[in-house]
Amino acid sequence: MTTITTRLFQTAGVMALLSAGAGAFPAAAQDGPQVYFMLPNTTTIRYERRDGPLFVAAMQDRMPEATVTVQNGEGDPVRQQRLVEDALTQGADLIMFTSSDANLAAGALAAAEEAGVPVILYEHDAVGGKAEAHVVFNPRVIGQAQGKRAAELIEAMDQTSVRIGRVKGNQGEYGTTQFEIGQNEYLQPLIDSGKVEVVCEDFTRNWDPVEAQAFAENCLTRTGGAVDMFIGMNDGTAGGAVSALISQGYRPGEVIVTGGQDATIEAMQFIVRGWQDNTIYKDLRIMANVAADMAVAVLNGDPIPADLINGEVNNGYMDVPAAFLDVENVTIDNLGVVVDAGLYTWAQVCEGAEDTPVCQQNM
Repeated sequence: MTTITTRLFQTAGVMALLSAGAGAFPAAAQDGPQVYFMLPNTTTIRYERRDGPLFVAAMQDRMPEATVTVQNGEGDPVRQQRLVEDALTQGADLIMFTSSDANLAAGALAAAEEAGVPVILYEHDAVGGKAEAHVVFNPRVIGQAQGKRAAELIEAMDQTSVRIGRVKGNQGEYGTTQFEIGQNEYLQPLIDSGKVEVVCEDFTRNWDPVEAQAFAENCLTRTGGAVDMFIGMNDGTAGGAVSALISQGYRPGEVIVTGGQDATIEAMQFIVRGWQDNTIYKDLRIMANVAADMAVAVLNGDPIPADLINGEVNNGYMDVPAAFLDVENVTIDNLGVVVDAGLYTWAQVCEGAEDTPVCQQNM
C-alpha cells in the first residue's frame, strides 16, 4: 500500500518529529479535516507519479490545515473498499475516489454514505452509489481525438483493407465505454465500408500493460503478423502493443500503434523513436486544482462552485454533477506542447534518441 500524508505543520514540536523521520503523526495534532485520496492501481503509472502529489499540493495550498492521505487500491476493488472503510474508521471527512473497478465500487460508496462522509469521483466513474461530483477529462472527446487520428492514418495508407487490433481499457468503466463510442464515430464508417477489418479486439483488465502486451502478442501470432495497426485507449494499452512488437522483432513504424493517452514519459519517448504515433495530453495540474476546489467547498459546507460543473455522469444511482476537462492530441509534430507545459524537458523526452530529427531541432 502506498500512503502519503501531508500537512502544513506550524509548531516546532511537530517539525522536530518530521526531522527525526517519524512515520506517523500524533492524533492530537490532526485537528483539521481528514481527506483520503483513493488511487485505483499501480499499472496506470500517472496516478502515483503525478495525480497523488499534485492533489496533495493543491490541497495544501487551499486548505493547509487539512491532512491528505493517499492510498492505492492496487487494482483490487475488495482491497479498495477495505481502505475506504478503514478511512471512515479513522475519521475521514471526505473521500476523493478513483475506483479500482467502477462496477464493483458500490460497497465503498454505500459505506461512505452510511457514515455521512461525502465522496468526489476522480477520473474513473463508480457505479451504484452517491457522489457529490465527478472530475474527469472528457472521455468522449478523448475517444474522438483517438479515432480521428487513427482514421487519418488509415486513410493515408495505400491499401484497400487495413487490418487493426483494438486494445481496449477496463471493461464496463464509463471512460472505456465513452472512449470506444468516440473512437467509433470515426472508425465505424471505415469498418462498414470495408476499408478497415478488426482482426482482434479485447478489453484490458485494470488497464494492465502486461495484459495488453499479451493480447497484442496473441493477435500477432493468430494472424500470422497480418496486423497493420493497433489502437489502444491509453499509454499503457498502446505501450503494451509496442512491447509486443519489440518482443517479436518488429521495427519502429512497421505496425502503427496509436490511441495513446496520459502523455507518460515512456509514450513521449516511444513517439520520438517511431514506435507510438500519439498520446492525449491531459493537464493533471488543472485536474488536481479542480478536485481540490471541489473538496474545499464540500469540506466548508458550501455547494460545488457552479462554474466548475459542465455536465453529468449517470452512475446507475444518480446523475453525478461533472466537471469535464479539455485535452489535446499530441504527435511527433507538436511534442513541444508537453515540454512547454513543464511536464518534461527535451533531454528527458529525447533520452537515447538524441540523433532523431525532432530532438536535433529542439535540444
